[in-house]
Amino acid sequence: MRSDPPLASASAASPEAPTSAPGRIPAIDAARATALAAMAAYHLTWDLGYLRLTPENAALSPAGRIAAHVIAGSFLVLVGAGLVLMNGRGVRLRPTLLRLLRVGGAAILITFATYVAFPDSFIFFGILHCIAASSVLALPFLFVPAIVTALAGALVVALPHLAAHPALDAPALFFLGLGRLTPQTNDYVPLFPWFGIVLFGVALGRIALPRFARSRPGLWRPRSRGARAAAFAGRHSLAIYLLHQPLLLGALTGLVAVTGPHPRAGLAKFRADYVETCTRTGGEPALCRIAARCSGDALRKEGLWSVEGRGFTAPERVRAQGLSQRCYEASEGTAPAP
Repeated sequence: MRSDPPLASASAASPEAPTSAPGRIPAIDAARATALAAMAAYHLTWDLGYLRLTPENAALSPAGRIAAHVIAGSFLVLVGAGLVLMNGRGVRLRPTLLRLLRVGGAAILITFATYVAFPDSFIFFGILHCIAASSVLALPFLFVPAIVTALAGALVVALPHLAAHPALDAPALFFLGLGRLTPQTNDYVPLFPWFGIVLFGVALGRIALPRFARSRPGLWRPRSRGARAAAFAGRHSLAIYLLHQPLLLGALTGLVAVTGPHPRAGLAKFRADYVETCTRTGGEPALCRIAARCSGDALRKEGLWSVEGRGFTAPERVRAQGLSQRCYEASEGTAPAP
């Protein structure tokens, strides 16, 4: 996730020709730091919802999912540009292998850690896995015309919509992203379509980086403390990626131990699930919605809401079912609300 040397003789480079690359472009590091900050904000939102410190997990909402895709896409574009910066006139074997070992090793570490913490939704092919694989697959595209790379990227992005097939739903093939099923995992960044975004980054780097390197933003150097901090973060993005989430989860776990969950945590999801179950079993949708609100309020009033995370005991289940039944009868007007 870090870019090695930027363009050295940019003024002599054509947009299509790979260039040698000693040094760095601090603006690229700052852009990576901006993506890191957005990612940390998204993970903070997810953690707050996961630990029930907010009423609902906004990271899992449609807007949250769009934000996650935009953040992942920004990283992968920068990965493609970073490959152009790092390899110059030819693949620099030693830096490329060292970078692959760092990113690939971090991906394996993420898989192991999440398997321990979230065995039912561990990360088997997330953003780091995609970066590691894409960094190898993209190397040949450093030496073909940028338009060819861009067209290949478009094909990779489109392929899940054109060629998805149930035969590719085997768990061993989930990393491709060409099946019809979405696996249960906390971070899923399959090669199709995401490798295409890396290829867009390679094409953009081939076309734009020589000009960008001699532009005013490309010649920018961090002077203030904040700018230097951003450039530093961009240079060490992999370490920050690995450390920030354990630190956030640790701090917020301590907080929820003191404050307890939000009193309305999970209420909207409960109501939605209640309405779905109620209508599926023959209830009138309008009455199911009324009964869902009544049941959620009744469970909280009876002190049963806080046990949602551990499941009901047998007596609690009987009480909860009774409250639900009375709420539906109340919605029909045949019984008083509990």
